[in-house]
Amino acid sequence: MHDIKIIRDDPQAFDAGLAKRGLPPQSARLIEIDERRRKTIAALQEMQQQRNDASKQIGAAKAKKDEALAQKLLDEVAHLKAKIQAGEDEERAISTELETELGAIPNIPYDNVPVGPDETANVEYRRHGAPREMNFPPKEHFDLGEALGLMDFETAAKLSGARFAVLKGQLARLERAIGNFMLNLHTGEFGYTEVNPPLLVKDSTMYGTAQLPKFADDQFAVFKGQSREDQDRYWLIPTAEVSLTNLVRESILSEDELPLRLTAWTPCFRAEAGSAGRDTRGLIRQHQFSKVELVSITTPEQADEEHERMLACAEGVLKALDLHYRVVTLCTGDMGFSSRKTYDIEVWLPGQNMFREISSCSVCGDFQARRMQARYRPVDSKNTRFVNTLNGSGLAVGRTLVAILENYQQADGSITVPSVLRPYMGGQEVISANG
Repeated sequence: MHDIKIIRDDPQAFDAGLAKRGLPPQSARLIEIDERRRKTIAALQEMQQQRNDASKQIGAAKAKKDEALAQKLLDEVAHLKAKIQAGEDEERAISTELETELGAIPNIPYDNVPVGPDETANVEYRRHGAPREMNFPPKEHFDLGEALGLMDFETAAKLSGARFAVLKGQLARLERAIGNFMLNLHTGEFGYTEVNPPLLVKDSTMYGTAQLPKFADDQFAVFKGQSREDQDRYWLIPTAEVSLTNLVRESILSEDELPLRLTAWTPCFRAEAGSAGRDTRGLIRQHQFSKVELVSITTPEQADEEHERMLACAEGVLKALDLHYRVVTLCTGDMGFSSRKTYDIEVWLPGQNMFREISSCSVCGDFQARRMQARYRPVDSKNTRFVNTLNGSGLAVGRTLVAILENYQQADGSITVPSVLRPYMGGQEVISANG
């Protein structure tokens, strides 16, 4: 969420930032709402002072036994009380209006983010490795998995509908191995603290990381029993970013606690409301998938360095798996709602003959912190500041499974298990139909 004081101080800069996202100017409308709020507050303060003055005069009038004046003052206090109540109701309504408007506006991109309408304007940042040489036509992951008899979309559709999958046997174990390997790497080498967070969260939690209200259609809502009341509603998390980031909501941290680095391996749930017809086969775009998430809570001064560090940690997984990938800086038209800058890691999939996203690492500034009221107290300061938040996939487990299947496939359809995963697979080196 944006700070209306900053918008008032430099409306041109705010509108220029929105223009980079292809949005029209909005500062004038926001400032007009804030002016109404401030005038209402000023009027309330004046009426409260009048009430206080009148209340003091009542005692003086009664002391002088001037009952007529005392009654007149009592009537005035009663009238002011009613006006104050109406003014407070108006102030709450205008404040809610302002908060709603501010909550629907995306974050302002950094100046060094490329400007463009969509993914065609993304800029390559760096790449690692090269495509594997294969002396046979590579297959896509779903053809490989189904031929192995270990990936079943037909049965999943009977159970749950489209965009679900059943993994069996050694592919189920391989997915578990991938998640365990990622967690061990991030906690053991990169200094993240593992968390096992809730998968069901409240409206306020989703609002804190800006999934609500704008992206409600992309989420899965869950109600208690037969209820359809909002107070009995929960949301299945679309990413562990939601739970992890909100661990610091409505709290004041000390500066020496930062940066705070958290990781979790969880199921994730997304309605994929806007992706009809895209990736309808396979594991790329599922309603339910698992992901290892990285979240950092920092001071504003630490945020940019932490962004690069988080990216390097996510890349470390792909390097350990010896997978070819590239990093791109997303343009303003392709980056997420809360982000000020985002790097996407795209892994090479030989079956598709293209790069596909496997991680996004974003720095959000204090945008989410304002929504969550998450602060820290700097050393030697009585005042508090909003923290900065960052999040990234480290990595999407299902898409990593896809990358392993396609990059480690053999001509006979078997899959070589990457060496770093073999300890998690009981030493198994190859996954095959016979084996």
